[in-house]
Amino acid sequence: MPNLPPVRFPFSSLQLFSIIFIVILVLHAPLLRLPFFWDEAGFYVPAAYDLAHFHSLIAKTTMDTGHPPLPAAYLAFWLALSGWMPAVARIAMLLLAAFALTNVFLLARRIAGTGVAVASTIATAAFPIFFVQSSLTHADLPAAAFTLWGIRTSVERRLWRSQFAFCIAVLCKETAVITPLALAAWELLISDKAAPLRDKFRSGLIRLLPVIPLAVWLLYHHHVTGRFFGNADFYQYNVTSAMNPVRIVLALGLRSWHLLGFMNMLALTAATAAAMWLPAVSDEDGTDRPRIAIPIQLQFACVMLAHVVAFSVVGGALLTRYLLPAYPLVIIIGMSTLRRRVGRWEWPAAIVVIFFVLALFFDPPYRIAPEDNLTYRDFVQLHIRAAKFLQQHEQGANVLTAWPATDELTRTYLGYINQPVPVIKVENFTIEEIYKARALRNQYQVAYLFSTKYDHPAWFFSRLWDKFNVRYFDYHSDLQPELAASILGGKIVYLARTKAEWVAIIEMEEPGTSAHSLPLQNHRH
Repeated sequence: MPNLPPVRFPFSSLQLFSIIFIVILVLHAPLLRLPFFWDEAGFYVPAAYDLAHFHSLIAKTTMDTGHPPLPAAYLAFWLALSGWMPAVARIAMLLLAAFALTNVFLLARRIAGTGVAVASTIATAAFPIFFVQSSLTHADLPAAAFTLWGIRTSVERRLWRSQFAFCIAVLCKETAVITPLALAAWELLISDKAAPLRDKFRSGLIRLLPVIPLAVWLLYHHHVTGRFFGNADFYQYNVTSAMNPVRIVLALGLRSWHLLGFMNMLALTAATAAAMWLPAVSDEDGTDRPRIAIPIQLQFACVMLAHVVAFSVVGGALLTRYLLPAYPLVIIIGMSTLRRRVGRWEWPAAIVVIFFVLALFFDPPYRIAPEDNLTYRDFVQLHIRAAKFLQQHEQGANVLTAWPATDELTRTYLGYINQPVPVIKVENFTIEEIYKARALRNQYQVAYLFSTKYDHPAWFFSRLWDKFNVRYFDYHSDLQPELAASILGGKIVYLARTKAEWVAIIEMEEPGTSAHSLPLQNHRH
Protein backbone atom coordinates (compact mmCIF):
# COMPACT_ATOMS: atom_id res chain seq x y z
CA MET A 1 0.00 0.00 0.00
CA PRO A 2 1.41 3.44 -0.89
CA ASN A 3 2.40 5.80 1.87
CA LEU A 4 0.03 8.72 1.44
CA PRO A 5 1.27 12.22 2.29
CA PRO A 6 -0.46 14.11 5.07
CA VAL A 7 -2.97 16.76 4.04
CA ARG A 8 -3.10 20.14 5.71
CA PHE A 9 -6.35 21.03 7.43
CA PRO A 10 -7.11 24.11 9.54
CA PHE A 11 -8.66 22.16 12.44
CA SER A 12 -7.23 19.60 14.82
CA SER A 13 -9.05 16.29 15.24
CA LEU A 14 -10.51 17.45 18.56
CA GLN A 15 -11.77 20.69 17.03
CA LEU A 16 -13.27 18.76 14.13
CA PHE A 17 -14.99 16.38 16.55
CA SER A 18 -16.40 19.34 18.50
CA ILE A 19 -17.75 21.02 15.37
CA ILE A 20 -19.38 17.81 14.15
CA PHE A 21 -20.90 17.11 17.56
CA ILE A 22 -22.43 20.58 17.85
CA VAL A 23 -23.90 20.36 14.35
CA ILE A 24 -25.51 16.95 14.82
CA LEU A 25 -26.70 17.90 18.31
CA VAL A 26 -28.61 20.83 16.82
CA LEU A 27 -30.02 18.66 14.03
CA HIS A 28 -31.17 15.99 16.49
CA ALA A 29 -32.56 18.43 19.07
CA PRO A 30 -36.26 17.65 18.26
CA LEU A 31 -35.60 13.94 18.88
CA LEU A 32 -33.65 14.07 22.13
CA ARG A 33 -36.60 13.88 24.54
CA LEU A 34 -38.30 10.95 22.83
CA PRO A 35 -38.75 7.92 25.11
CA PHE A 36 -36.85 4.79 24.19
CA PHE A 37 -37.97 2.96 21.06
CA TRP A 38 -38.41 -0.76 20.23
CA ASP A 39 -35.11 -2.63 20.82
CA GLU A 40 -33.90 0.27 22.95
CA ALA A 41 -36.80 -0.34 25.31
CA GLY A 42 -36.70 -4.11 24.99
CA PHE A 43 -32.99 -4.89 25.33
CA TYR A 44 -30.35 -2.19 25.41
CA VAL A 45 -31.63 0.22 28.07
CA PRO A 46 -32.83 -2.58 30.41
CA ALA A 47 -29.37 -4.18 30.09
CA ALA A 48 -27.83 -0.87 31.18
CA TYR A 49 -30.36 -0.67 34.01
CA ASP A 50 -29.41 -4.15 35.20
CA LEU A 51 -25.73 -3.28 35.11
CA ALA A 52 -26.28 -0.08 37.09
CA HIS A 53 -28.62 -1.57 39.70
CA PHE A 54 -27.59 -5.23 39.97
CA HIS A 55 -23.94 -4.86 38.89
CA SER A 56 -24.47 -7.70 36.44
CA LEU A 57 -22.85 -7.89 33.01
CA ILE A 58 -25.57 -10.37 32.03
CA ALA A 59 -29.08 -8.96 31.68
CA LYS A 60 -31.45 -10.10 34.43
CA THR A 61 -34.73 -8.26 33.77
CA THR A 62 -34.78 -8.68 30.00
CA MET A 63 -33.76 -11.23 27.38
CA ASP A 64 -30.11 -12.24 27.46
CA THR A 65 -28.89 -11.42 23.95
CA GLY A 66 -25.30 -12.39 24.68
CA HIS A 67 -24.03 -9.06 23.37
CA PRO A 68 -20.78 -7.81 24.95
CA PRO A 69 -21.29 -5.36 27.82
CA LEU A 70 -19.48 -2.18 26.72
CA PRO A 71 -22.55 -0.29 25.34
CA ALA A 72 -24.54 -1.19 28.46
CA ALA A 73 -21.72 0.08 30.66
CA TYR A 74 -21.48 3.30 28.63
CA LEU A 75 -25.23 3.91 28.90
CA ALA A 76 -25.32 2.95 32.57
CA PHE A 77 -22.64 5.53 33.33
CA TRP A 78 -24.51 8.40 31.70
CA LEU A 79 -28.02 7.35 32.77
CA ALA A 80 -27.00 6.76 36.38
CA LEU A 81 -25.66 10.31 36.46
CA SER A 82 -28.80 11.81 34.89
CA GLY A 83 -31.54 9.92 36.70
CA TRP A 84 -32.44 7.84 33.62
CA MET A 85 -33.49 10.64 31.31
CA PRO A 86 -33.73 9.59 27.63
CA ALA A 87 -32.27 12.91 26.46
CA VAL A 88 -29.00 12.22 28.26
CA ALA A 89 -28.70 8.78 26.67
CA ARG A 90 -29.35 10.27 23.23
CA ILE A 91 -26.73 12.96 23.71
CA ALA A 92 -24.28 10.28 24.85
CA MET A 93 -24.95 8.39 21.62
CA LEU A 94 -24.43 11.56 19.60
CA LEU A 95 -20.94 11.79 21.09
CA LEU A 96 -20.22 8.39 19.55
CA ALA A 97 -21.86 9.43 16.27
CA ALA A 98 -19.60 12.50 16.18
CA PHE A 99 -16.61 10.23 16.80
CA ALA A 100 -17.71 8.01 13.90
CA LEU A 101 -18.14 10.99 11.58
CA THR A 102 -14.77 12.39 12.61
CA ASN A 103 -13.20 9.12 11.54
CA VAL A 104 -15.13 9.21 8.27
CA PHE A 105 -13.71 12.67 7.60
CA LEU A 106 -10.13 11.77 8.53
CA LEU A 107 -10.28 8.53 6.54
CA ALA A 108 -11.68 10.21 3.42
CA ARG A 109 -9.25 13.12 3.69
CA ARG A 110 -6.34 10.71 3.95
CA ILE A 111 -7.23 8.71 0.86
CA ALA A 112 -9.12 11.19 -1.33
CA GLY A 113 -8.57 14.78 -0.19
CA THR A 114 -10.39 17.40 1.85
CA GLY A 115 -13.21 18.01 -0.65
CA VAL A 116 -14.22 14.36 -0.73
CA ALA A 117 -13.88 14.24 3.07
CA VAL A 118 -16.32 17.11 3.55
CA ALA A 119 -18.82 15.65 1.07
CA SER A 120 -18.54 12.13 2.52
CA THR A 121 -19.00 13.31 6.10
CA ILE A 122 -22.08 15.40 5.26
CA ALA A 123 -23.57 12.58 3.20
CA THR A 124 -22.93 9.98 5.92
CA ALA A 125 -24.48 12.22 8.58
CA ALA A 126 -27.54 12.81 6.37
CA PHE A 127 -27.98 9.20 5.25
CA PRO A 128 -31.25 8.17 6.96
CA ILE A 129 -29.99 4.98 8.59
CA PHE A 130 -26.93 6.67 10.06
CA PHE A 131 -28.90 9.79 11.05
CA VAL A 132 -31.53 7.83 12.95
CA GLN A 133 -29.06 5.48 14.64
CA SER A 134 -26.97 8.47 15.76
CA SER A 135 -29.28 9.13 18.70
CA LEU A 136 -30.68 5.62 19.33
CA THR A 137 -29.10 3.48 22.03
CA HIS A 138 -28.49 0.35 19.96
CA ALA A 139 -25.10 -1.34 20.14
CA ASP A 140 -24.56 -0.99 16.39
CA LEU A 141 -23.51 2.66 16.47
CA PRO A 142 -20.72 2.24 19.08
CA ALA A 143 -19.47 -0.81 17.20
CA ALA A 144 -19.51 1.13 13.92
CA ALA A 145 -17.74 4.14 15.44
CA PHE A 146 -14.80 2.10 16.71
CA THR A 147 -14.78 -0.01 13.54
CA LEU A 148 -14.37 3.14 11.45
CA TRP A 149 -11.54 4.23 13.74
CA GLY A 150 -9.93 0.85 13.16
CA ILE A 151 -10.31 1.11 9.39
CA ARG A 152 -8.84 4.63 9.37
CA THR A 153 -5.82 3.71 11.45
CA SER A 154 -5.35 0.56 9.37
CA VAL A 155 -5.20 2.68 6.21
CA GLU A 156 -2.70 4.93 7.98
CA ARG A 157 -0.65 1.78 8.61
CA ARG A 158 -0.96 2.08 12.39
CA LEU A 159 -1.56 -1.62 12.73
CA TRP A 160 -1.49 -1.96 16.50
CA ARG A 161 -3.70 1.10 17.04
CA SER A 162 -6.19 -0.26 14.53
CA GLN A 163 -6.36 -3.57 16.38
CA PHE A 164 -6.95 -1.73 19.63
CA ALA A 165 -9.88 0.05 17.98
CA PHE A 166 -11.27 -3.24 16.66
CA CYS A 167 -10.93 -4.81 20.12
CA ILE A 168 -13.14 -2.06 21.53
CA ALA A 169 -15.56 -2.54 18.64
CA VAL A 170 -16.03 -6.26 19.32
CA LEU A 171 -16.68 -5.48 22.99
CA CYS A 172 -19.51 -3.26 21.76
CA LYS A 173 -21.04 -5.95 19.56
CA GLU A 174 -19.73 -9.37 18.64
CA THR A 175 -20.46 -8.91 14.93
CA ALA A 176 -17.83 -6.15 14.76
CA VAL A 177 -15.31 -8.98 14.40
CA ILE A 178 -16.40 -9.15 10.75
CA THR A 179 -14.18 -6.21 9.75
CA PRO A 180 -10.85 -7.42 11.22
CA LEU A 181 -11.54 -10.89 9.81
CA ALA A 182 -12.16 -9.34 6.38
CA LEU A 183 -8.97 -7.31 6.61
CA ALA A 184 -7.03 -10.39 7.70
CA ALA A 185 -8.33 -12.21 4.63
CA TRP A 186 -7.32 -9.26 2.46
CA GLU A 187 -3.84 -9.26 4.01
CA LEU A 188 -3.30 -12.96 3.34
CA LEU A 189 -5.00 -13.37 -0.03
CA ILE A 190 -5.11 -10.05 -1.89
CA SER A 191 -2.48 -7.63 -0.58
CA ASP A 192 0.94 -7.08 -2.15
CA LYS A 193 1.83 -10.33 -3.93
CA ALA A 194 5.52 -9.45 -3.81
CA ALA A 195 5.60 -9.14 -0.03
CA PRO A 196 7.28 -12.03 1.82
CA LEU A 197 4.79 -14.64 2.91
CA ARG A 198 6.19 -14.49 6.43
CA ASP A 199 5.41 -10.77 6.69
CA LYS A 200 1.92 -11.25 5.28
CA PHE A 201 1.26 -14.09 7.69
CA ARG A 202 2.47 -11.99 10.63
CA SER A 203 0.26 -9.04 9.65
CA GLY A 204 -2.68 -11.38 9.15
CA LEU A 205 -2.23 -12.83 12.64
CA ILE A 206 -2.04 -9.35 14.18
CA ARG A 207 -5.30 -8.48 12.43
CA LEU A 208 -6.92 -11.44 14.21
CA LEU A 209 -6.11 -9.95 17.61
CA PRO A 210 -9.72 -8.69 18.20
CA VAL A 211 -10.86 -12.30 18.32
CA ILE A 212 -9.20 -12.60 21.75
CA PRO A 213 -11.39 -10.15 23.74
CA LEU A 214 -14.46 -11.57 22.00
CA ALA A 215 -13.42 -15.09 23.03
CA VAL A 216 -12.85 -13.92 26.61
CA TRP A 217 -16.34 -12.45 26.72
CA LEU A 218 -17.92 -15.59 25.28
CA LEU A 219 -16.09 -17.75 27.82
CA TYR A 220 -17.24 -15.49 30.65
CA HIS A 221 -20.81 -15.59 29.33
CA HIS A 222 -20.63 -19.38 29.19
CA HIS A 223 -19.22 -19.51 32.72
CA VAL A 224 -22.15 -17.48 34.07
CA THR A 225 -25.03 -18.81 31.96
CA GLY A 226 -23.88 -22.18 30.65
CA ARG A 227 -24.13 -21.02 27.02
CA PHE A 228 -21.85 -19.03 24.74
CA PHE A 229 -24.53 -16.91 23.09
CA GLY A 230 -27.91 -15.43 24.01
CA ASN A 231 -30.80 -17.44 25.39
CA ALA A 232 -32.44 -20.19 23.38
CA ASP A 233 -35.11 -18.00 21.76
CA PHE A 234 -32.58 -15.35 20.74
CA TYR A 235 -30.18 -17.93 19.29
CA GLN A 236 -32.97 -19.75 17.48
CA TYR A 237 -34.26 -16.55 15.87
CA ASN A 238 -30.89 -15.10 14.85
CA VAL A 239 -28.84 -18.18 13.99
CA THR A 240 -30.62 -21.53 13.74
CA SER A 241 -33.69 -20.35 11.82
CA ALA A 242 -31.51 -18.27 9.49
CA MET A 243 -29.55 -21.31 8.26
CA ASN A 244 -31.75 -22.02 5.26
CA PRO A 245 -30.24 -22.02 1.74
CA VAL A 246 -33.22 -20.29 0.11
CA ARG A 247 -33.35 -17.70 2.85
CA ILE A 248 -29.61 -17.03 2.53
CA VAL A 249 -29.93 -16.44 -1.22
CA LEU A 250 -32.86 -14.08 -0.71
CA ALA A 251 -31.03 -12.34 2.10
CA LEU A 252 -27.93 -11.86 -0.09
CA GLY A 253 -30.01 -10.03 -2.67
CA LEU A 254 -31.74 -7.92 -0.04
CA ARG A 255 -28.50 -7.13 1.79
CA SER A 256 -26.91 -6.00 -1.48
CA TRP A 257 -29.90 -3.74 -2.04
CA HIS A 258 -29.61 -2.42 1.52
CA LEU A 259 -25.98 -1.50 0.92
CA LEU A 260 -26.18 -0.03 -2.57
CA GLY A 261 -29.77 1.07 -3.14
CA PHE A 262 -31.76 1.45 0.06
CA MET A 263 -33.09 4.81 1.30
CA ASN A 264 -31.90 6.66 -1.82
CA MET A 265 -28.39 5.20 -1.71
CA LEU A 266 -29.33 4.24 -5.27
CA ALA A 267 -28.85 7.90 -6.21
CA LEU A 268 -25.17 7.71 -5.25
CA THR A 269 -24.68 4.25 -6.73
CA ALA A 270 -26.24 5.31 -10.04
CA ALA A 271 -24.24 8.55 -10.13
CA THR A 272 -21.04 6.61 -9.42
CA ALA A 273 -21.79 4.05 -12.14
CA ALA A 274 -22.57 6.80 -14.65
CA ALA A 275 -19.40 8.71 -13.75
CA MET A 276 -17.31 5.61 -14.43
CA TRP A 277 -18.08 6.04 -18.14
CA LEU A 278 -16.41 9.46 -18.11
CA PRO A 279 -12.66 10.05 -18.41
CA ALA A 280 -10.74 11.42 -15.45
CA VAL A 281 -10.84 15.21 -15.20
CA SER A 282 -7.55 17.04 -15.68
CA ASP A 283 -6.75 19.84 -13.24
CA GLU A 284 -5.08 23.11 -14.19
CA ASP A 285 -1.61 21.60 -13.94
CA GLY A 286 -2.56 19.00 -16.55
CA THR A 287 -2.61 16.00 -14.23
CA ASP A 288 -5.62 13.75 -13.88
CA ARG A 289 -7.48 13.89 -10.60
CA PRO A 290 -6.34 10.88 -8.56
CA ARG A 291 -8.44 7.91 -7.57
CA ILE A 292 -8.42 6.18 -4.22
CA ALA A 293 -5.49 3.76 -4.25
CA ILE A 294 -6.58 0.39 -5.60
CA PRO A 295 -5.34 -1.58 -2.54
CA ILE A 296 -7.49 0.63 -0.31
CA GLN A 297 -10.51 0.15 -2.58
CA LEU A 298 -9.95 -3.61 -2.37
CA GLN A 299 -9.86 -3.41 1.42
CA PHE A 300 -13.14 -1.51 1.40
CA ALA A 301 -14.63 -4.07 -0.99
CA CYS A 302 -13.59 -6.92 1.32
CA VAL A 303 -15.19 -5.22 4.31
CA MET A 304 -18.43 -4.47 2.43
CA LEU A 305 -18.66 -7.98 0.98
CA ALA A 306 -18.00 -9.54 4.37
CA HIS A 307 -20.84 -7.55 5.92
CA VAL A 308 -23.27 -8.46 3.15
CA VAL A 309 -22.44 -12.17 3.36
CA ALA A 310 -22.25 -12.40 7.15
CA PHE A 311 -25.56 -10.67 7.72
CA SER A 312 -27.22 -12.80 5.09
CA VAL A 313 -26.27 -15.93 7.02
CA VAL A 314 -27.03 -14.74 10.57
CA GLY A 315 -29.54 -12.28 11.97
CA GLY A 316 -33.23 -13.09 12.10
CA ALA A 317 -34.38 -9.60 11.17
CA LEU A 318 -32.64 -8.02 8.19
CA LEU A 319 -32.06 -4.75 10.01
CA THR A 320 -30.23 -2.14 8.00
CA ARG A 321 -28.38 -0.85 11.05
CA TYR A 322 -26.22 -3.97 10.96
CA LEU A 323 -24.48 -2.49 7.90
CA LEU A 324 -23.57 0.80 9.60
CA PRO A 325 -19.77 0.30 9.28
CA ALA A 326 -20.08 -0.33 5.53
CA TYR A 327 -22.24 2.62 4.47
CA PRO A 328 -19.50 5.27 4.90
CA LEU A 329 -17.16 3.18 2.72
CA VAL A 330 -19.73 3.16 -0.09
CA ILE A 331 -20.18 6.91 0.29
CA ILE A 332 -16.44 7.68 0.29
CA ILE A 333 -15.84 5.63 -2.87
CA GLY A 334 -18.84 7.24 -4.56
CA MET A 335 -17.85 10.79 -3.69
CA SER A 336 -14.25 10.16 -4.75
CA THR A 337 -15.41 8.80 -8.10
CA LEU A 338 -17.60 11.84 -8.71
CA ARG A 339 -14.72 14.18 -7.93
CA ARG A 340 -12.33 12.28 -10.20
CA ARG A 341 -14.61 12.10 -13.24
CA VAL A 342 -17.07 15.04 -13.05
CA GLY A 343 -15.81 18.60 -13.52
CA ARG A 344 -18.31 20.30 -11.20
CA TRP A 345 -18.69 17.24 -9.01
CA GLU A 346 -20.03 19.32 -6.12
CA TRP A 347 -23.44 19.49 -7.85
CA PRO A 348 -24.15 15.74 -8.11
CA ALA A 349 -22.70 15.33 -4.60
CA ALA A 350 -25.14 17.95 -3.28
CA ILE A 351 -28.03 16.27 -5.11
CA VAL A 352 -27.14 12.96 -3.45
CA VAL A 353 -27.23 14.64 -0.02
CA ILE A 354 -30.61 16.17 -0.87
CA PHE A 355 -31.91 12.70 -1.80
CA PHE A 356 -30.69 11.39 1.55
CA VAL A 357 -32.45 14.20 3.43
CA LEU A 358 -35.68 13.59 1.51
CA ALA A 359 -35.55 9.90 2.45
CA LEU A 360 -35.50 10.91 6.11
CA PHE A 361 -38.97 12.43 5.81
CA PHE A 362 -40.64 10.63 2.91
CA ASP A 363 -41.14 6.88 2.65
CA PRO A 364 -39.81 5.12 -0.46
CA PRO A 365 -42.02 2.97 -2.71
CA TYR A 366 -40.96 -0.21 -0.91
CA ARG A 367 -41.42 -1.55 2.60
CA ILE A 368 -39.11 -0.26 5.34
CA ALA A 369 -38.77 -0.59 9.09
CA PRO A 370 -39.71 2.46 11.22
CA GLU A 371 -36.09 2.90 12.31
CA ASP A 372 -34.92 3.30 8.71
CA ASN A 373 -36.02 6.94 8.74
CA LEU A 374 -37.95 9.32 10.99
CA THR A 375 -40.99 7.05 10.94
CA TYR A 376 -39.76 5.72 14.29
CA ARG A 377 -40.56 9.14 15.78
CA ASP A 378 -44.21 8.72 14.74
CA PHE A 379 -44.29 5.29 16.40
CA VAL A 380 -42.95 6.69 19.68
CA GLN A 381 -45.30 9.67 19.67
CA LEU A 382 -48.30 7.39 19.10
CA HIS A 383 -47.26 5.25 22.05
CA ILE A 384 -46.68 8.28 24.28
CA ARG A 385 -50.23 9.46 23.72
CA ALA A 386 -51.68 5.97 24.16
CA ALA A 387 -49.80 5.47 27.44
CA LYS A 388 -51.03 8.86 28.67
CA PHE A 389 -54.62 7.87 27.83
CA LEU A 390 -54.24 4.61 29.74
CA GLN A 391 -52.94 6.40 32.81
CA GLN A 392 -55.73 8.97 32.72
CA HIS A 393 -58.70 6.71 31.97
CA GLU A 394 -57.81 3.09 32.72
CA GLN A 395 -56.15 3.20 36.13
CA GLY A 396 -56.09 -0.15 37.90
CA ALA A 397 -57.04 -2.13 34.81
CA ASN A 398 -55.10 -5.12 33.55
CA VAL A 399 -53.95 -4.37 30.01
CA LEU A 400 -53.50 -6.91 27.23
CA THR A 401 -50.74 -5.91 24.82
CA ALA A 402 -47.62 -7.08 23.00
CA TRP A 403 -43.93 -6.26 23.07
CA PRO A 404 -42.52 -3.58 23.16
CA ALA A 405 -45.57 -1.98 24.82
CA THR A 406 -45.28 -4.58 27.58
CA ASP A 407 -41.97 -2.96 28.51
CA GLU A 408 -43.18 0.60 27.89
CA LEU A 409 -46.02 0.07 30.42
CA THR A 410 -43.98 -1.71 33.10
CA ARG A 411 -40.58 0.04 33.07
CA THR A 412 -41.00 3.63 34.22
CA TYR A 413 -37.43 4.59 33.26
CA LEU A 414 -38.24 4.14 29.57
CA GLY A 415 -40.13 7.44 29.59
CA TYR A 416 -43.74 6.45 28.82
CA ILE A 417 -45.41 6.13 32.23
CA ASN A 418 -45.13 7.32 35.82
CA GLN A 419 -46.49 4.16 37.46
CA PRO A 420 -46.22 0.55 36.21
CA VAL A 421 -49.30 -0.91 34.56
CA PRO A 422 -50.21 -4.62 35.00
CA VAL A 423 -50.01 -6.31 31.60
CA ILE A 424 -51.02 -9.57 29.95
CA LYS A 425 -48.71 -10.40 27.04
CA VAL A 426 -49.48 -11.71 23.57
CA GLU A 427 -46.92 -12.16 20.78
CA ASN A 428 -48.51 -9.78 18.28
CA PHE A 429 -51.92 -8.88 16.88
CA THR A 430 -52.34 -11.43 14.10
CA ILE A 431 -55.69 -13.19 13.87
CA GLU A 432 -54.25 -16.25 15.64
CA GLU A 433 -53.02 -14.21 18.59
CA ILE A 434 -56.25 -12.21 18.81
CA TYR A 435 -58.24 -15.44 19.14
CA LYS A 436 -55.82 -16.59 21.85
CA ALA A 437 -56.38 -13.26 23.59
CA ARG A 438 -60.15 -13.76 23.44
CA ALA A 439 -59.72 -16.98 25.39
CA LEU A 440 -57.99 -14.97 28.15
CA ARG A 441 -60.74 -12.36 28.42
CA ASN A 442 -61.32 -12.84 32.13
CA GLN A 443 -57.69 -11.80 32.83
CA TYR A 444 -57.78 -8.24 31.47
CA GLN A 445 -60.14 -5.30 31.17
CA VAL A 446 -58.40 -3.30 28.46
CA ALA A 447 -56.54 -4.24 25.26
CA TYR A 448 -53.81 -1.98 23.95
CA LEU A 449 -53.25 -2.80 20.28
CA PHE A 450 -50.81 -1.23 17.84
CA SER A 451 -49.12 -1.87 14.51
CA THR A 452 -46.19 -4.19 15.18
CA LYS A 453 -45.15 -4.05 11.51
CA TYR A 454 -44.93 -0.94 9.38
CA ASP A 455 -47.48 -1.82 6.70
CA HIS A 456 -46.53 0.89 4.24
CA PRO A 457 -47.73 -0.43 0.86
CA ALA A 458 -45.01 -1.19 -1.68
CA TRP A 459 -45.34 -0.26 -5.33
CA PHE A 460 -43.88 -3.46 -6.70
CA PHE A 461 -43.28 -7.14 -5.84
CA SER A 462 -45.51 -6.66 -2.79
CA ARG A 463 -47.48 -9.92 -2.82
CA LEU A 464 -44.61 -12.15 -3.91
CA TRP A 465 -42.17 -10.58 -1.44
CA ASP A 466 -44.74 -10.80 1.37
CA LYS A 467 -44.87 -14.57 0.86
CA PHE A 468 -41.10 -14.81 1.19
CA ASN A 469 -41.17 -12.48 4.18
CA VAL A 470 -43.74 -14.59 6.00
CA ARG A 471 -41.90 -17.83 5.33
CA TYR A 472 -38.29 -16.77 5.87
CA PHE A 473 -38.19 -13.42 7.69
CA ASP A 474 -40.86 -13.63 10.40
CA TYR A 475 -43.22 -11.17 8.71
CA HIS A 476 -46.87 -11.03 9.77
CA SER A 477 -49.90 -8.80 9.32
CA ASP A 478 -51.73 -7.32 12.28
CA LEU A 479 -55.51 -7.23 12.29
CA GLN A 480 -57.01 -3.80 11.88
CA PRO A 481 -58.25 -2.47 15.23
CA GLU A 482 -61.95 -2.51 14.29
CA LEU A 483 -61.88 -6.22 13.44
CA ALA A 484 -59.75 -7.03 16.49
CA ALA A 485 -62.25 -5.22 18.75
CA SER A 486 -65.09 -7.19 17.23
CA ILE A 487 -63.36 -10.53 17.86
CA LEU A 488 -62.34 -9.57 21.40
CA GLY A 489 -65.84 -8.35 22.22
CA GLY A 490 -64.82 -4.82 23.18
CA LYS A 491 -65.25 -1.20 22.19
CA ILE A 492 -62.53 1.06 20.82
CA VAL A 493 -62.25 4.08 23.11
CA TYR A 494 -59.03 5.50 21.67
CA LEU A 495 -57.71 5.27 18.12
CA ALA A 496 -54.83 7.21 16.57
CA ARG A 497 -53.13 6.83 13.20
CA THR A 498 -50.05 8.29 11.57
CA LYS A 499 -49.42 7.18 8.00
CA ALA A 500 -49.36 3.35 8.16
CA GLU A 501 -48.98 3.14 11.96
CA TRP A 502 -51.78 3.07 14.51
CA VAL A 503 -52.62 2.47 18.16
CA ALA A 504 -55.96 1.48 19.61
CA ILE A 505 -57.26 1.05 23.16
CA ILE A 506 -60.21 -1.30 23.56
CA GLU A 507 -62.36 -1.65 26.65
CA MET A 508 -63.82 -5.09 27.17
CA GLU A 509 -67.58 -5.25 27.40
CA GLU A 510 -69.27 -7.51 29.93
CA PRO A 511 -71.27 -10.23 28.18
CA GLY A 512 -74.85 -9.12 27.73
CA THR A 513 -74.22 -5.48 28.72
CA SER A 514 -73.51 -2.32 26.79
CA ALA A 515 -70.20 -0.52 27.00
CA HIS A 516 -69.81 2.04 29.78
CA SER A 517 -66.73 3.61 28.21
CA LEU A 518 -65.83 7.10 27.22
CA PRO A 519 -66.73 8.19 23.68
CA LEU A 520 -64.21 7.15 21.06
CA GLN A 521 -61.25 9.48 20.79
CA ASN A 522 -59.98 9.26 17.23
CA HIS A 523 -56.79 11.04 16.27
CA ARG A 524 -55.07 11.36 12.91
CA HIS A 525 -51.69 13.00 12.49
